[in-house]
Amino acid sequence: METRVKRDIISMQGFYLFVFFGFGSLFPLLSVYLSEVENLNGYQIGIILSIGPVIMIFFQPFWGMISDMKNLHNRLLTFTTLITGIAALGYLFFESFFLFILIAIILALFQSAIIPLSDSISLKYTSKAGLNYGNIRLFGSLGFGIAVFIMGKLSEWNPQVIFYSFFITLLIAAVLSVKMPKEAAETPSRMLEGMKELMGMKRFLVFLAVTFLIFGPNLANNFYFSLFVEDRGGTYTGIGIAFLIAVLSEIPFMRVAGGWISKFGLLQVALIASLVSLIRWIFYFTEPSLTLIYFSAIIQGFSLGLFIPAGLQYIREITPSKMTATAVTFYSAVGNGLGNWFFTFIGGIIFEEFNIYAVYLFFALLTLIGVLLTVLLLNDHKKMQVQTGHS
Repeated sequence: METRVKRDIISMQGFYLFVFFGFGSLFPLLSVYLSEVENLNGYQIGIILSIGPVIMIFFQPFWGMISDMKNLHNRLLTFTTLITGIAALGYLFFESFFLFILIAIILALFQSAIIPLSDSISLKYTSKAGLNYGNIRLFGSLGFGIAVFIMGKLSEWNPQVIFYSFFITLLIAAVLSVKMPKEAAETPSRMLEGMKELMGMKRFLVFLAVTFLIFGPNLANNFYFSLFVEDRGGTYTGIGIAFLIAVLSEIPFMRVAGGWISKFGLLQVALIASLVSLIRWIFYFTEPSLTLIYFSAIIQGFSLGLFIPAGLQYIREITPSKMTATAVTFYSAVGNGLGNWFFTFIGGIIFEEFNIYAVYLFFALLTLIGVLLTVLLLNDHKKMQVQTGHS
């Protein structure tokens, strides 16, 4: 049994490592490729890059509902991972802007299933086996960080290498997904009944709002951080180093997240992560020196490294097990999709009208609302514990 558990853990860790290595190979460098190789203008690149978050808003819940309804979590994960890897190769074979839009749509449709479905499988397995989900998910941060660093250098030699790397690593991930632990067969949930049940859960809806307000600015920051560093006098090399520090700093915090959650509680850890994000945005608004900005990149590990495991486990705890994939995909759609798109879009308008520091003030104000909502959930949770006789 011990050997089987180790094998399951390695397959999940390997899946996250290769999937996120693929994501780190392609997405941070795609805009540069479209600009320098395909000669697209800013508006065209903006349209192509915005397709992913918009598609996620609508299709992540769809994949979750289908997998819960038909009990096809593992098969769908393998299928969507493989098709996503193949779809990216389309950028190599076509040159028309409108065909690039089609490729971006197909890529986003299938990519939107990968992380929520793998998170659903990993969460169920770790909770049943009494393992730390963060110890598995941290391999994603490791893969992404290594990829951004390596592929940034390799793409200077040949920009097309980002698509080959994406295809190969997702092909490996698809093979590993076959080895991942199978979700226990449960009574397939009826889609409409399950949706109605989730939408009737106050705690679930409030936490979706928290995710939107906390996770959205953190994802939008991936776009604005380079502009921020550049405005403070940083170089492209400096931007790359800052990103590497930020992503890799998530690893130690994901590793300790399980212990912190056991000691303090899920919502308490989510609140700590939210407060750290708030401090970060306020700090950036004050126009700090470049040296302090590089040191502050570690704050991302503190905020996201804690919020990702705590948030997902909270969703797993408050929703029925037969609806885990649906709940996780809704959670992901609100954070990765709607939150990412909204804060990137509104941030762009604020940046155009004012400056980069006003963008971070906007992030801080809405993150503050997220912090207050988390406090509200925490108070409700404590009242429930008192009513049920728990200490």
